[in-house]
Amino acid sequence: MANTILIGSQWGDEGKGKIIDVITTEHKWVVRYQGGNNAGHTVEIGEERHVLHLLPSGILREGCSCVIGNGVVIDPAALKQEIDEVESRGYATAGRLFVSDRAHVIMPYHRLIDEYREGRATAKEKIGTTKRGIGPSYADKAARVGLRMGDMLLPDFAERVRRKVEENNVILEALGAPLPVADEVVAEYTALAKSLTPYIQDTVTLLNQADRRGESILFEGAQGAMLDIDFGTYPYVTSSNATAGGACTGSGIPPHRIERVIGVIKGYTTRVGEGPFPTELNDDTGEALRRAGNEFGATTGRPRRCGWFDAVVARYSAMINGIDFWALTKMDVLDQQPVIRVCVAYEYEGQRYEQVPGLISVLEGCRPVYEELPGWNCRTSDITRFDDLPDRARAYIARLEELTGVSVGIVSVGPQRDRTFVVESVYQPSV
Repeated sequence: MANTILIGSQWGDEGKGKIIDVITTEHKWVVRYQGGNNAGHTVEIGEERHVLHLLPSGILREGCSCVIGNGVVIDPAALKQEIDEVESRGYATAGRLFVSDRAHVIMPYHRLIDEYREGRATAKEKIGTTKRGIGPSYADKAARVGLRMGDMLLPDFAERVRRKVEENNVILEALGAPLPVADEVVAEYTALAKSLTPYIQDTVTLLNQADRRGESILFEGAQGAMLDIDFGTYPYVTSSNATAGGACTGSGIPPHRIERVIGVIKGYTTRVGEGPFPTELNDDTGEALRRAGNEFGATTGRPRRCGWFDAVVARYSAMINGIDFWALTKMDVLDQQPVIRVCVAYEYEGQRYEQVPGLISVLEGCRPVYEELPGWNCRTSDITRFDDLPDRARAYIARLEELTGVSVGIVSVGPQRDRTFVVESVYQPSV
């Protein structure tokens, strides 16, 4: 069985949760390795719709063990609420969920700093943060002043919380933000520590022992490659490494133990928040894609910006992540499009770009170079085999493969588990 990294290859919201849920049958462990509760993975099982923010999608599969790795920043209240929610639906977490003692904690002052910095920013400076304290928590981690989940196990945890609140109230006062009351934060977080203590342990050792036993591990990324702090459209990015490399630093599994990387892409492109988006459609077609694809954030409910498939982004993502094959989602959203456009390159001041430029000022000025393909104008959401797709749909997939240099191994034509099938010539299950 193969240790697998599964990442979003665009700007997030590609349908990672659904694909992870489908392929967890091949893996004993599922690991969330970066991000926080600013991400949302949606999984539909029968008539039930599950939206997960911190818990790995494997929690919905019996027999699957789940880890929230050291690369994640955790809002303890959000985690406790999510645990209670999945347990109320009949999914056990005891003995199946393990939380890294090295993962950093999101505190109330992180959320307030996030909110007030964004609120004070000019329109051009806004980055579209979810205001959940993710960035400030990662900043404290880098500055080596953060609290970690393992601190909850220490007898002086309450005093550590008190000191951090008092230190950060100085910053909040300078921002003109409300000041958390130290006694209230101490009471809240000590109660949360008591609830979460059974889950906290050394997951680095746990995972490496599992790997040595031959138990396969699936690494679940949040957001998408174009939101990576280093390789995305900085500064309009998240605060962690959403690319495949983040799986190793966010879990403690060494790189040579990774055997394949699956990239999730939509048949079109979306983006949430601020930042450049060359193929964005601010017209009726963009609105039609949004409605057909239910493109509203699982975490925030914000409408997503929609546009045509961007092969420049996909090529770039394949390069920096080492994608072995694509999982292509939401093909059914294109069913009623008579003509489908694909961005094959960018143009900026007379220069053609085949890869994503690093300078944000250049990317903001890039215009997409399109080619057009005929739509298939029929329903695909009931199809269960690749060979049964309309000829034009298969031709569209073939063209995306040519443009990106990566084959498609999984196709999804709806949100439900059973609306997913494999391309047998490409995808070989690891069981």
